[in-house]
Amino acid sequence: MDNAGMKKGIVIKDDWPGYSLDLFTYPEHYHDDIESVYIPHGVIMNRVERLARYVMDDFEDNIMVLCVLKGGYKFCADLVEFLKVLGRNSNKYLETRVEFIRLKSYQNDQSTEELHIIGSRDLSFLRGKAIVDTGKTMKALLKHVETFEPKMVKVSGLLVKRVPNMADSLTDYVGFEIPNHFVVGYALDYNEYFRDLNHICVISKTGKMKYKV
Repeated sequence: MDNAGMKKGIVIKDDWPGYSLDLFTYPEHYHDDIESVYIPHGVIMNRVERLARYVMDDFEDNIMVLCVLKGGYKFCADLVEFLKVLGRNSNKYLETRVEFIRLKSYQNDQSTEELHIIGSRDLSFLRGKAIVDTGKTMKALLKHVETFEPKMVKVSGLLVKRVPNMADSLTDYVGFEIPNHFVVGYALDYNEYFRDLNHICVISKTGKMKYKV
């Protein structure tokens, strides 16, 4: 596979069941709320480091990283940290600044009809069906970002879901391409729960019922 293909992510097959919970440590209070460890934390970190290398190759001197809260904060923090480490260990250092923006478009495991974009420099409210998996949320966000007239925009996503009209064409650096499962952990939540999981896990029916609002 060429370099461009590798940027599009590691493909996890539809029939991948994940790893048994007995093989890993995790907060015990989630024992009945998750079915399996879908992507272990160590695998996540190694892939994020590889994405950081792609970013280093594509940019020359400085970048502004726009972190999408809340689910993207761990991915962003680890990606920026790897950029710093790679810069210190090479003759190329990217001056990196970080801004934060918050999107909210899910209730329980369903996309809602409204997308809130809340940023440090601007406050906007957009209507329209916001589905992250098909790219509608990302298209709305990119349109918002373009109002600031950046020189270049690249999108990095830890996960891209394999659904009809999937949004892989909008994402320049992808960690993993996964089936259409609702996953939690590594800052990804279900109604604000499970952010404290280090691994990415598949939520169980029990977990969905327990934390449903």
